[in-house]
Amino acid sequence: MVLLRFAPSPTGPLHLGGLRMALYNYLYARKFGGKWILRIEDTDTTRSVPGSVEGIRKALSWAGLDYDYGPEKEGPHGPYFQSERRDLYRLYANKLIDKGQAYRCFCSADELADVKTRLARSGSNNTYDKRCLHLSDEEVARKMKAGEKFVVRINDGIIPTRPPTHDIVYGYVRDAHLSLATDPVLLKSDLFPTYHLASVVDDHEMGITHVLRGEEWLPSLPLHLDLYTHLNLTPPQFAHIPILLNPDRTKMSKRSGDVQVVDYMHRGWEPQAILNWLALAGWGAKHEATAPITDGSETDSSLSSRPSSPHRLEDAPDSTHLMTIDEMISDFDLSALTHRSSVLDGTKLEYINKHHLMRTWSTPEGLDKLANRVHGHVKDAFKSSPYTTVDNIKNAITLLEGRLTNIYDIPLHAPYLFVDPDLATAEAQSMIRKVSADQRIQILDVFITLIQTNGWFTFQAASHESIMESLHHEREKLDVHLKVFMSVLRHALTGMKDGPGIIDIVRALGHERTIARLNAAKDLKDVKESAS
Repeated sequence: MVLLRFAPSPTGPLHLGGLRMALYNYLYARKFGGKWILRIEDTDTTRSVPGSVEGIRKALSWAGLDYDYGPEKEGPHGPYFQSERRDLYRLYANKLIDKGQAYRCFCSADELADVKTRLARSGSNNTYDKRCLHLSDEEVARKMKAGEKFVVRINDGIIPTRPPTHDIVYGYVRDAHLSLATDPVLLKSDLFPTYHLASVVDDHEMGITHVLRGEEWLPSLPLHLDLYTHLNLTPPQFAHIPILLNPDRTKMSKRSGDVQVVDYMHRGWEPQAILNWLALAGWGAKHEATAPITDGSETDSSLSSRPSSPHRLEDAPDSTHLMTIDEMISDFDLSALTHRSSVLDGTKLEYINKHHLMRTWSTPEGLDKLANRVHGHVKDAFKSSPYTTVDNIKNAITLLEGRLTNIYDIPLHAPYLFVDPDLATAEAQSMIRKVSADQRIQILDVFITLIQTNGWFTFQAASHESIMESLHHEREKLDVHLKVFMSVLRHALTGMKDGPGIIDIVRALGHERTIARLNAAKDLKDVKESAS
Protein backbone atom coordinates (compact mmCIF):
# COMPACT_ATOMS: atom_id res chain seq x y z
CA MET A 1 0.00 0.00 0.00
CA VAL A 2 1.26 3.49 -0.82
CA LEU A 3 1.68 5.81 2.14
CA LEU A 4 2.43 9.50 1.78
CA ARG A 5 2.88 12.40 4.16
CA PHE A 6 2.20 16.10 4.10
CA ALA A 7 4.65 17.69 6.50
CA PRO A 8 4.16 21.45 7.00
CA SER A 9 5.97 23.55 9.59
CA PRO A 10 3.73 25.37 12.11
CA THR A 11 5.14 28.77 11.21
CA GLY A 12 1.91 30.50 10.24
CA PRO A 13 -1.26 29.99 8.18
CA LEU A 14 -1.27 27.42 5.39
CA HIS A 15 -0.65 29.08 2.03
CA LEU A 16 -1.77 28.04 -1.43
CA GLY A 17 1.50 26.27 -2.19
CA GLY A 18 1.08 24.14 0.93
CA LEU A 19 -2.53 23.37 0.04
CA ARG A 20 -1.46 22.23 -3.42
CA MET A 21 1.17 19.95 -1.87
CA ALA A 22 -1.49 18.48 0.42
CA LEU A 23 -3.78 18.06 -2.60
CA TYR A 24 -1.13 16.16 -4.55
CA ASN A 25 -0.54 13.85 -1.59
CA TYR A 26 -4.29 13.28 -1.32
CA LEU A 27 -4.73 12.62 -5.04
CA TYR A 28 -1.85 10.17 -5.27
CA ALA A 29 -2.90 8.27 -2.15
CA ARG A 30 -6.52 7.98 -3.25
CA LYS A 31 -5.58 7.08 -6.85
CA PHE A 32 -3.62 4.05 -5.66
CA GLY A 33 -5.85 3.05 -2.75
CA GLY A 34 -3.33 4.26 -0.17
CA LYS A 35 -3.31 6.63 2.79
CA TRP A 36 -1.62 9.87 3.75
CA ILE A 37 -0.35 11.36 6.97
CA LEU A 38 -0.32 14.90 8.34
CA ARG A 39 3.05 15.26 10.10
CA ILE A 40 3.99 18.49 11.86
CA GLU A 41 7.65 19.47 11.44
CA ASP A 42 8.01 21.60 14.57
CA THR A 43 11.71 21.17 15.24
CA ASP A 44 12.51 24.86 14.70
CA THR A 45 11.05 26.26 17.90
CA THR A 46 12.16 29.82 17.10
CA ARG A 47 9.82 30.00 14.09
CA SER A 48 6.76 28.20 15.48
CA VAL A 49 3.56 30.30 15.64
CA PRO A 50 0.84 29.40 18.18
CA GLY A 51 -2.39 28.24 16.54
CA SER A 52 -0.71 27.23 13.28
CA VAL A 53 -1.50 23.53 13.57
CA GLU A 54 -5.20 24.16 14.17
CA GLY A 55 -5.20 26.59 11.25
CA ILE A 56 -3.61 23.99 8.97
CA ARG A 57 -6.16 21.38 10.02
CA LYS A 58 -9.08 23.77 9.43
CA ALA A 59 -7.80 24.69 5.97
CA LEU A 60 -7.44 21.01 4.99
CA SER A 61 -10.92 20.24 6.34
CA TRP A 62 -12.43 23.18 4.44
CA ALA A 63 -10.85 21.90 1.23
CA GLY A 64 -12.16 18.38 1.86
CA LEU A 65 -8.66 16.93 2.09
CA ASP A 66 -9.12 14.52 4.97
CA TYR A 67 -5.86 12.96 6.08
CA ASP A 68 -5.88 9.39 7.39
CA TYR A 69 -3.45 9.78 10.28
CA GLY A 70 -2.06 12.74 12.16
CA PRO A 71 -3.06 15.20 14.90
CA GLU A 72 -6.46 14.22 16.31
CA LYS A 73 -6.38 11.09 14.11
CA GLU A 74 -4.01 8.79 15.91
CA GLY A 75 -2.68 5.73 14.14
CA PRO A 76 0.23 3.29 14.02
CA HIS A 77 2.78 5.86 12.84
CA GLY A 78 2.67 8.39 15.71
CA PRO A 79 3.60 10.56 17.33
CA TYR A 80 2.90 13.03 14.51
CA PHE A 81 4.80 15.99 15.93
CA GLN A 82 8.55 15.86 15.32
CA SER A 83 9.19 17.53 18.67
CA GLU A 84 7.83 14.35 20.26
CA ARG A 85 10.22 12.11 18.30
CA ARG A 86 13.58 13.54 19.45
CA ASP A 87 14.83 10.29 20.97
CA LEU A 88 14.59 8.67 17.54
CA TYR A 89 16.76 11.32 15.92
CA ARG A 90 19.44 11.02 18.60
CA LEU A 91 19.39 7.25 18.17
CA TYR A 92 20.01 7.48 14.41
CA ALA A 93 22.61 10.24 14.83
CA ASN A 94 24.53 8.00 17.23
CA LYS A 95 24.35 5.12 14.74
CA LEU A 96 26.03 7.31 12.13
CA ILE A 97 28.67 8.44 14.64
CA ASP A 98 29.41 4.86 15.68
CA LYS A 99 29.91 3.90 12.02
CA GLY A 100 32.26 6.83 11.44
CA GLN A 101 29.86 8.48 8.96
CA ALA A 102 29.08 11.43 11.24
CA TYR A 103 30.91 13.27 14.02
CA ARG A 104 30.40 15.78 16.81
CA CYS A 105 31.42 19.35 16.07
CA PHE A 106 32.14 21.67 19.04
CA CYS A 107 32.90 24.84 17.05
CA SER A 108 31.19 28.02 18.26
CA ALA A 109 29.21 30.28 15.96
CA ASP A 110 32.09 32.78 15.92
CA GLU A 111 34.60 30.09 15.02
CA LEU A 112 32.42 28.84 12.20
CA ALA A 113 31.97 32.36 10.81
CA ASP A 114 35.75 32.92 10.86
CA VAL A 115 36.41 29.59 9.13
CA LYS A 116 33.82 30.28 6.44
CA THR A 117 35.26 33.74 5.76
CA ARG A 118 38.83 32.41 5.58
CA LEU A 119 37.87 29.63 3.18
CA ALA A 120 35.98 32.05 0.93
CA ARG A 121 38.96 34.40 0.79
CA SER A 122 41.19 31.51 -0.22
CA GLY A 123 38.89 30.71 -3.13
CA SER A 124 37.57 27.49 -1.64
CA ASN A 125 33.97 26.38 -2.18
CA ASN A 126 34.01 24.65 1.21
CA THR A 127 32.13 26.21 4.10
CA TYR A 128 33.85 24.30 6.91
CA ASP A 129 37.37 22.96 7.38
CA LYS A 130 36.31 19.72 9.13
CA ARG A 131 38.55 20.45 12.11
CA CYS A 132 36.34 18.56 14.55
CA LEU A 133 36.38 15.48 12.31
CA HIS A 134 39.94 14.93 13.44
CA LEU A 135 39.33 15.13 17.19
CA SER A 136 40.38 11.98 19.05
CA ASP A 137 37.88 9.97 21.02
CA GLU A 138 39.54 11.23 24.22
CA GLU A 139 39.17 14.88 23.14
CA VAL A 140 35.52 14.35 22.28
CA ALA A 141 34.84 12.63 25.61
CA ARG A 142 36.60 15.42 27.53
CA LYS A 143 34.61 18.15 25.77
CA MET A 144 31.33 16.33 26.37
CA LYS A 145 32.17 15.80 30.03
CA ALA A 146 32.90 19.53 30.31
CA GLY A 147 29.42 20.25 28.99
CA GLU A 148 30.55 21.86 25.75
CA LYS A 149 27.74 22.17 23.24
CA PHE A 150 28.03 20.35 19.95
CA VAL A 151 26.24 19.60 16.73
CA VAL A 152 26.38 16.37 14.76
CA ARG A 153 27.65 16.64 11.19
CA ILE A 154 27.66 14.08 8.42
CA ASN A 155 31.08 13.40 6.92
CA ASP A 156 30.40 14.20 3.27
CA GLY A 157 33.80 12.85 2.33
CA ILE A 158 32.32 9.36 2.57
CA ILE A 159 30.15 8.97 -0.51
CA PRO A 160 28.41 5.60 -0.52
CA THR A 161 27.80 3.44 -3.55
CA ARG A 162 24.11 3.60 -4.48
CA PRO A 163 21.84 3.72 -7.54
CA PRO A 164 21.66 6.95 -9.59
CA THR A 165 19.55 9.78 -8.17
CA HIS A 166 16.03 9.57 -9.58
CA ASP A 167 12.98 11.78 -9.15
CA ILE A 168 9.47 10.96 -10.37
CA VAL A 169 8.92 14.48 -11.73
CA TYR A 170 12.41 15.32 -13.05
CA GLY A 171 13.63 11.87 -13.96
CA TYR A 172 17.31 11.08 -13.41
CA VAL A 173 19.21 14.07 -12.03
CA ARG A 174 22.87 14.76 -11.47
CA ASP A 175 24.06 14.61 -7.89
CA ALA A 176 24.62 18.00 -6.30
CA HIS A 177 26.88 17.31 -3.32
CA LEU A 178 29.09 20.30 -4.05
CA SER A 179 26.14 22.70 -3.96
CA LEU A 180 25.53 21.88 -0.28
CA ALA A 181 27.31 23.17 2.78
CA THR A 182 30.38 21.21 3.80
CA ASP A 183 29.47 18.39 6.18
CA PRO A 184 25.83 19.46 6.71
CA VAL A 185 24.52 19.51 10.27
CA LEU A 186 22.17 16.63 11.19
CA LEU A 187 21.58 17.34 14.87
CA LYS A 188 21.65 20.85 16.34
CA SER A 189 23.14 21.84 19.69
CA ASP A 190 19.65 21.89 21.27
CA LEU A 191 19.39 18.22 20.21
CA PHE A 192 16.66 19.02 17.70
CA PRO A 193 17.32 17.54 14.26
CA THR A 194 17.72 19.44 11.02
CA TYR A 195 15.39 18.64 8.15
CA HIS A 196 18.04 16.37 6.59
CA LEU A 197 18.03 13.89 9.47
CA ALA A 198 14.42 14.26 10.64
CA SER A 199 12.87 13.69 7.23
CA VAL A 200 14.94 10.57 6.57
CA VAL A 201 14.28 9.08 10.00
CA ASP A 202 10.55 9.86 10.05
CA ASP A 203 9.89 8.75 6.48
CA HIS A 204 11.57 5.45 7.24
CA GLU A 205 10.01 4.89 10.66
CA MET A 206 6.54 5.74 9.36
CA GLY A 207 6.88 3.50 6.31
CA ILE A 208 6.44 6.30 3.79
CA THR A 209 6.55 4.97 0.24
CA HIS A 210 6.41 8.26 -1.70
CA VAL A 211 7.74 11.66 -0.67
CA LEU A 212 6.22 14.70 -2.38
CA ARG A 213 7.97 17.96 -1.51
CA GLY A 214 9.01 21.29 -3.00
CA GLU A 215 11.67 21.50 -5.68
CA GLU A 216 13.87 23.54 -3.32
CA TRP A 217 14.81 20.21 -1.73
CA LEU A 218 15.97 18.64 -4.99
CA PRO A 219 19.65 19.66 -4.45
CA SER A 220 19.49 17.90 -1.06
CA LEU A 221 18.18 14.64 -2.50
CA PRO A 222 21.67 13.11 -3.01
CA LEU A 223 22.52 13.84 0.63
CA HIS A 224 19.29 12.24 1.81
CA LEU A 225 19.88 9.18 -0.36
CA ASP A 226 23.38 8.96 1.10
CA LEU A 227 21.87 8.91 4.59
CA TYR A 228 19.51 6.09 3.62
CA THR A 229 22.48 4.14 2.31
CA HIS A 230 24.66 4.84 5.37
CA LEU A 231 21.85 3.58 7.61
CA ASN A 232 21.10 0.56 5.39
CA LEU A 233 17.54 1.78 4.81
CA THR A 234 15.42 1.50 1.67
CA PRO A 235 14.49 5.02 0.51
CA PRO A 236 11.00 5.98 -0.62
CA GLN A 237 10.35 7.29 -4.11
CA PHE A 238 10.74 11.05 -4.41
CA ALA A 239 8.76 13.61 -6.39
CA HIS A 240 9.96 17.21 -6.20
CA ILE A 241 7.18 19.63 -7.09
CA PRO A 242 7.99 22.93 -8.85
CA ILE A 243 6.92 25.87 -6.73
CA LEU A 244 4.04 28.28 -7.26
CA LEU A 245 4.83 31.93 -7.98
CA ASN A 246 2.95 35.12 -7.23
CA PRO A 247 1.64 37.07 -10.25
CA ASP A 248 4.82 39.21 -10.10
CA ARG A 249 6.83 35.95 -10.36
CA THR A 250 8.17 36.20 -6.81
CA LYS A 251 8.29 33.08 -4.67
CA MET A 252 5.10 32.43 -2.75
CA SER A 253 5.44 32.92 0.98
CA LYS A 254 2.93 32.66 3.82
CA ARG A 255 4.31 35.93 5.16
CA SER A 256 3.62 38.05 2.09
CA GLY A 257 1.12 38.44 -0.72
CA ASP A 258 -2.43 37.24 -1.13
CA VAL A 259 -1.68 33.56 -0.64
CA GLN A 260 -3.09 32.41 2.69
CA VAL A 261 -5.80 29.76 2.38
CA VAL A 262 -7.78 31.32 5.21
CA ASP A 263 -8.24 34.47 3.12
CA TYR A 264 -9.86 32.45 0.34
CA MET A 265 -12.04 30.69 2.89
CA HIS A 266 -13.29 33.99 4.30
CA ARG A 267 -13.94 35.44 0.84
CA GLY A 268 -16.31 32.67 -0.16
CA TRP A 269 -14.39 30.83 -2.86
CA GLU A 270 -15.56 27.31 -3.64
CA PRO A 271 -13.18 24.72 -2.12
CA GLN A 272 -13.38 22.48 -5.18
CA ALA A 273 -12.66 25.43 -7.47
CA ILE A 274 -9.56 26.29 -5.45
CA LEU A 275 -8.35 22.69 -5.72
CA ASN A 276 -9.14 22.64 -9.46
CA TRP A 277 -7.17 25.88 -9.91
CA LEU A 278 -4.18 24.67 -7.90
CA ALA A 279 -4.06 21.28 -9.59
CA LEU A 280 -3.99 22.78 -13.06
CA ALA A 281 -1.33 25.32 -12.09
CA GLY A 282 1.19 22.49 -12.00
CA TRP A 283 -0.32 20.05 -14.46
CA GLY A 284 2.09 19.72 -17.32
CA ALA A 285 2.65 17.44 -20.28
CA LYS A 286 3.28 13.73 -19.97
CA HIS A 287 6.85 12.67 -20.81
CA GLU A 288 8.50 9.39 -21.50
CA ALA A 289 10.83 7.98 -18.86
CA THR A 290 14.45 9.12 -18.90
CA ALA A 291 17.58 7.03 -18.71
CA PRO A 292 20.12 7.31 -15.88
CA ILE A 293 22.87 9.89 -16.29
CA THR A 294 26.16 8.04 -16.71
CA ASP A 295 28.44 10.65 -18.23
CA GLY A 296 30.58 10.89 -15.11
CA SER A 297 29.81 14.55 -14.52
CA GLU A 298 27.94 14.13 -11.26
CA THR A 299 30.49 16.23 -9.39
CA ASP A 300 30.12 19.27 -11.63
CA SER A 301 28.31 21.76 -9.40
CA SER A 302 27.28 23.84 -12.41
CA LEU A 303 25.14 20.92 -13.55
CA SER A 304 23.75 20.14 -10.13
CA SER A 305 20.19 18.85 -10.16
CA ARG A 306 19.67 19.71 -13.82
CA PRO A 307 17.07 17.29 -15.25
CA SER A 308 17.44 15.50 -18.53
CA SER A 309 14.99 16.40 -21.34
CA PRO A 310 12.41 13.62 -21.81
CA HIS A 311 10.26 13.32 -24.91
CA ARG A 312 6.72 14.69 -24.62
CA LEU A 313 3.95 12.12 -24.96
CA GLU A 314 0.80 14.11 -24.19
CA ASP A 315 -0.01 17.81 -23.91
CA ALA A 316 -1.10 19.44 -20.65
CA PRO A 317 -4.82 20.04 -20.08
CA ASP A 318 -6.25 23.51 -20.62
CA SER A 319 -5.48 25.73 -17.63
CA THR A 320 -9.19 26.40 -17.00
CA HIS A 321 -10.39 22.83 -17.55
CA LEU A 322 -13.14 22.05 -15.02
CA MET A 323 -12.48 18.98 -12.89
CA THR A 324 -14.25 17.34 -9.99
CA ILE A 325 -12.14 15.83 -7.23
CA ASP A 326 -12.92 12.34 -8.59
CA GLU A 327 -11.68 13.40 -12.02
CA MET A 328 -8.51 14.80 -10.50
CA ILE A 329 -7.89 11.51 -8.70
CA SER A 330 -8.47 9.52 -11.88
CA ASP A 331 -6.24 11.65 -14.11
CA PHE A 332 -3.48 12.61 -11.66
CA ASP A 333 0.01 11.62 -12.76
CA LEU A 334 3.14 12.78 -10.94
CA SER A 335 5.28 12.24 -14.00
CA ALA A 336 3.08 14.71 -15.91
CA LEU A 337 3.73 17.63 -13.58
CA THR A 338 5.40 20.62 -15.17
CA HIS A 339 9.17 21.05 -14.77
CA ARG A 340 8.91 24.79 -14.26
CA SER A 341 7.41 27.05 -11.62
CA SER A 342 3.82 28.10 -12.21
CA VAL A 343 2.28 31.54 -11.81
CA LEU A 344 -1.12 31.59 -10.16
CA ASP A 345 -3.55 33.58 -12.30
CA GLY A 346 -6.48 34.99 -10.33
CA THR A 347 -8.61 35.47 -13.45
CA LYS A 348 -8.46 31.73 -14.05
CA LEU A 349 -9.73 31.13 -10.54
CA GLU A 350 -12.67 33.46 -11.23
CA TYR A 351 -13.58 31.50 -14.36
CA ILE A 352 -13.22 28.12 -12.64
CA ASN A 353 -15.11 29.25 -9.54
CA LYS A 354 -17.97 30.66 -11.59
CA HIS A 355 -18.46 27.41 -13.46
CA HIS A 356 -18.19 25.27 -10.34
CA LEU A 357 -20.93 27.45 -8.84
CA MET A 358 -23.10 26.90 -11.89
CA ARG A 359 -22.62 23.15 -11.59
CA THR A 360 -23.54 23.23 -7.92
CA TRP A 361 -26.75 25.26 -8.15
CA SER A 362 -27.97 23.23 -11.12
CA THR A 363 -29.36 20.69 -8.63
CA PRO A 364 -31.88 21.40 -5.83
CA GLU A 365 -29.48 19.94 -3.27
CA GLY A 366 -26.59 22.06 -4.49
CA LEU A 367 -28.70 25.22 -4.57
CA ASP A 368 -29.88 24.61 -1.02
CA LYS A 369 -26.30 23.99 0.15
CA LEU A 370 -25.04 27.23 -1.40
CA ALA A 371 -27.91 29.30 0.01
CA ASN A 372 -27.37 27.98 3.51
CA ARG A 373 -23.61 28.55 3.24
CA VAL A 374 -23.98 32.19 2.25
CA HIS A 375 -26.93 32.87 4.54
CA GLY A 376 -24.86 34.38 7.35
CA HIS A 377 -22.91 36.58 4.95
CA VAL A 378 -26.10 38.01 3.43
CA LYS A 379 -27.64 38.57 6.87
CA ASP A 380 -24.53 40.47 7.96
CA ALA A 381 -24.72 42.63 4.83
CA PHE A 382 -28.39 43.53 5.40
CA LYS A 383 -28.88 43.32 9.15
CA SER A 384 -32.27 45.05 9.27
CA SER A 385 -33.79 43.31 6.25
CA PRO A 386 -36.62 40.80 6.72
CA TYR A 387 -35.89 39.33 3.31
CA THR A 388 -32.59 37.53 4.02
CA THR A 389 -34.21 34.11 4.24
CA VAL A 390 -32.68 31.03 2.69
CA ASP A 391 -35.52 30.86 0.16
CA ASN A 392 -34.91 34.44 -0.93
CA ILE A 393 -31.21 33.75 -1.24
CA LYS A 394 -31.98 30.74 -3.42
CA ASN A 395 -34.10 33.02 -5.61
CA ALA A 396 -31.19 35.46 -5.78
CA ILE A 397 -28.74 32.75 -6.86
CA THR A 398 -31.14 31.55 -9.56
CA LEU A 399 -31.82 35.11 -10.69
CA LEU A 400 -28.16 36.07 -10.99
CA GLU A 401 -27.20 32.82 -12.77
CA GLY A 402 -23.94 33.26 -14.64
CA ARG A 403 -23.35 36.74 -13.24
CA LEU A 404 -21.96 35.31 -10.00
CA THR A 405 -18.22 34.69 -9.91
CA ASN A 406 -18.23 34.21 -6.15
CA ILE A 407 -21.21 33.28 -4.00
CA TYR A 408 -20.29 36.10 -1.60
CA ASP A 409 -20.95 38.58 -4.42
CA ILE A 410 -24.73 38.32 -3.99
CA PRO A 411 -24.97 41.51 -1.88
CA LEU A 412 -22.83 43.32 -4.46
CA HIS A 413 -24.81 42.27 -7.52
CA ALA A 414 -28.35 42.24 -6.11
CA PRO A 415 -28.74 44.36 -2.97
CA TYR A 416 -32.20 45.35 -4.25
CA LEU A 417 -33.49 41.87 -3.51
CA PHE A 418 -32.99 42.47 0.21
CA VAL A 419 -33.43 46.25 0.71
CA ASP A 420 -35.09 49.07 -1.20
CA PRO A 421 -32.75 50.67 -3.71
CA ASP A 422 -31.20 54.04 -2.99
CA LEU A 423 -32.46 56.11 -5.92
CA ALA A 424 -30.34 59.10 -4.89
CA THR A 425 -27.02 57.55 -5.88
CA ALA A 426 -25.11 58.93 -8.83
CA GLU A 427 -25.60 55.67 -10.71
CA ALA A 428 -29.37 55.66 -10.14
CA GLN A 429 -29.79 59.30 -11.10
CA SER A 430 -27.75 58.88 -14.27
CA MET A 431 -30.27 56.28 -15.47
CA ILE A 432 -33.12 58.81 -15.71
CA ARG A 433 -31.28 62.09 -16.15
CA LYS A 434 -32.53 62.54 -19.72
CA VAL A 435 -36.08 61.44 -18.95
CA SER A 436 -38.69 63.99 -17.84
CA ALA A 437 -40.77 63.39 -14.73
CA ASP A 438 -43.97 63.18 -16.79
CA GLN A 439 -42.50 60.58 -19.10
CA ARG A 440 -41.21 58.52 -16.16
CA ILE A 441 -44.61 58.56 -14.50
CA GLN A 442 -46.29 57.46 -17.73
CA ILE A 443 -43.93 54.50 -18.08
CA LEU A 444 -44.29 53.48 -14.42
CA ASP A 445 -48.10 53.76 -14.60
CA VAL A 446 -48.18 51.56 -17.68
CA PHE A 447 -46.28 48.84 -15.86
CA ILE A 448 -48.37 49.16 -12.68
CA THR A 449 -51.55 48.90 -14.74
CA LEU A 450 -50.27 45.87 -16.61
CA ILE A 451 -49.64 44.05 -13.33
CA GLN A 452 -52.83 45.17 -11.58
CA THR A 453 -55.17 44.65 -14.54
CA ASN A 454 -54.02 41.11 -15.23
CA GLY A 455 -53.65 40.20 -11.58
CA TRP A 456 -50.43 39.08 -9.94
CA PHE A 457 -51.09 35.36 -10.32
CA THR A 458 -51.77 35.80 -14.02
CA PHE A 459 -48.62 37.88 -14.32
CA GLN A 460 -46.60 35.21 -12.52
CA ALA A 461 -48.00 32.43 -14.67
CA ALA A 462 -47.59 34.24 -18.00
CA SER A 463 -44.57 33.48 -20.16
CA HIS A 464 -41.70 35.92 -20.34
CA GLU A 465 -42.36 36.42 -24.03
CA SER A 466 -46.04 37.31 -23.59
CA ILE A 467 -45.29 39.87 -20.85
CA MET A 468 -42.56 41.49 -22.94
CA GLU A 469 -44.91 41.59 -25.90
CA SER A 470 -47.48 43.45 -23.79
CA LEU A 471 -44.82 45.84 -22.54
CA HIS A 472 -43.62 46.59 -26.04
CA HIS A 473 -47.19 47.22 -27.14
CA GLU A 474 -47.67 49.81 -24.38
CA ARG A 475 -44.24 51.32 -25.08
CA GLU A 476 -45.15 51.86 -28.72
CA LYS A 477 -48.34 53.67 -27.60
CA LEU A 478 -46.18 56.05 -25.56
CA ASP A 479 -43.75 56.41 -28.45
CA VAL A 480 -40.78 55.86 -26.12
CA HIS A 481 -37.46 54.34 -27.13
CA LEU A 482 -36.92 50.81 -25.76
CA LYS A 483 -33.73 51.78 -23.91
CA VAL A 484 -35.48 54.65 -22.12
CA PHE A 485 -38.53 52.54 -21.27
CA MET A 486 -36.52 49.69 -19.72
CA SER A 487 -34.08 52.05 -17.99
CA VAL A 488 -36.95 53.77 -16.15
CA LEU A 489 -38.30 50.43 -14.92
CA ARG A 490 -34.83 49.15 -13.94
CA HIS A 491 -34.14 52.41 -12.10
CA ALA A 492 -37.34 52.11 -10.06
CA LEU A 493 -36.86 48.45 -9.17
CA THR A 494 -33.09 48.23 -8.62
CA GLY A 495 -31.36 51.61 -8.92
CA MET A 496 -28.62 49.80 -10.87
CA LYS A 497 -27.75 49.98 -14.56
CA ASP A 498 -26.87 46.33 -14.96
CA GLY A 499 -28.60 43.19 -13.84
CA PRO A 500 -30.96 40.38 -14.76
CA GLY A 501 -34.07 40.88 -16.91
CA ILE A 502 -36.83 43.12 -15.59
CA ILE A 503 -39.48 40.40 -15.58
CA ASP A 504 -37.20 38.06 -13.60
CA ILE A 505 -36.49 40.82 -11.08
CA VAL A 506 -40.20 41.54 -10.64
CA ARG A 507 -40.99 37.89 -10.01
CA ALA A 508 -38.16 37.68 -7.45
CA LEU A 509 -39.37 40.82 -5.63
CA GLY A 510 -43.01 39.77 -5.51
CA HIS A 511 -46.20 41.78 -5.95
CA GLU A 512 -46.11 44.08 -2.92
CA ARG A 513 -42.49 45.17 -3.20
CA THR A 514 -42.74 45.67 -6.96
CA ILE A 515 -45.80 47.94 -6.76
CA ALA A 516 -44.37 49.83 -3.77
CA ARG A 517 -41.12 50.57 -5.63
CA LEU A 518 -42.88 51.66 -8.81
CA ASN A 519 -45.07 54.05 -6.82
CA ALA A 520 -42.09 55.36 -4.83
CA ALA A 521 -40.23 56.13 -8.06
CA LYS A 522 -43.24 58.14 -9.30
CA ASP A 523 -42.83 60.49 -6.33
CA LEU A 524 -39.25 61.40 -7.21
CA LYS A 525 -38.56 64.97 -8.19
CA ASP A 526 -37.33 65.64 -11.70
CA VAL A 527 -33.63 64.87 -12.15
CA LYS A 528 -31.83 67.68 -13.95
CA GLU A 529 -29.27 66.78 -16.58
CA SER A 530 -25.79 67.74 -15.43
CA ALA A 531 -23.80 70.36 -17.26
CA SER A 532 -21.33 67.74 -18.31
